[in-house]
Amino acid sequence: MKAGIVGASGYTGAELLRLLAAHPVFEVAVATAHSHAGEPVGEHTPSLAAAYPGLAYEDTDPALLDGLDVVFCALPHGESQRIVPGLSGRVGRIVDLAADFRLRDASLYPRWYGEEHAAPALLSEAVYGLPELFREGLAGAALVAAAGCYPTAAGLALAPLVRSGLVEASGIVVDAASGVSGAGRGLKESLHFGTVDEDFVAYGLLTHRHTPEMEQILGAELLFTPHLAPMVRGILATCYARPAAGHVPSPAAVMDALHDAYDDEPFVVVTDAPPSTKATAGSNAAHVTARVDARTGWVVALCALDNLVKGASGQAIQCANAAFGLPETTGLPIAGVYP
Repeated sequence: MKAGIVGASGYTGAELLRLLAAHPVFEVAVATAHSHAGEPVGEHTPSLAAAYPGLAYEDTDPALLDGLDVVFCALPHGESQRIVPGLSGRVGRIVDLAADFRLRDASLYPRWYGEEHAAPALLSEAVYGLPELFREGLAGAALVAAAGCYPTAAGLALAPLVRSGLVEASGIVVDAASGVSGAGRGLKESLHFGTVDEDFVAYGLLTHRHTPEMEQILGAELLFTPHLAPMVRGILATCYARPAAGHVPSPAAVMDALHDAYDDEPFVVVTDAPPSTKATAGSNAAHVTARVDARTGWVVALCALDNLVKGASGQAIQCANAAFGLPETTGLPIAGVYP
């Protein structure tokens, strides 16, 4: 099947190219990048040179995508909602990696993203792409909104506990740290090596745009604080919730909820040890665990994943696999890169 990547020069676009190079069904036919049009992919991103010796970036012209089986949109937020309406009916499937079609409620976009949605009618048509929690609807989906990196980590950690009634659906706190690749490939003073190295900082206090997406996943109210960690890849989400109805669950109960949810999932590992971002680097796997503090009554759930793979490009391919009726594991790495 012929695949196209719109916005292929960014980090998530490059990760799509890396992963699709090993995919036995999807073959990259078009890679667009307006600011790098005409430049060979291997010159811009040398790690891809052996995989794509003859591929060059094209300008972002929807006509180049006509007839493709699947198009992945790896654009900054706000760009997909202007391109996707013109692609509908011209390509087989669309998987968007931005937040443009993730939220069901169009009124949330002005508040959290600063502008009205340009294609609100498509929000009800888009299928949310986090297969372990929302697999229904992915088969045959024409438009998939792949879940965000932070919401994937928080959702995988907390959803089994909320859904099983072990924790309250309010007063949840999510603290999560991400590597600098989560901010994209563009040049920013806040991401310079001299700024990030040996530093650990919170940002987006009380206003981070992934908050409503997390609440949508969980059907719960929460407070989210993201942090920037001095590493390239990875997210570690540490989530705190109060026990439901004041009844503190046993440690076995919270772990059983995770095992029940994920033991049959190829990409989620339920571990007794604290999850590690290093253990997931380069893979489409997420590692989760949970604890109960009998002293304070808090339930703590944790998830580690690679923000560029399970948090973005790998998840998008997993969703595309599901949309086409392929095994979700097709072409995706389960093992991480170590050391």
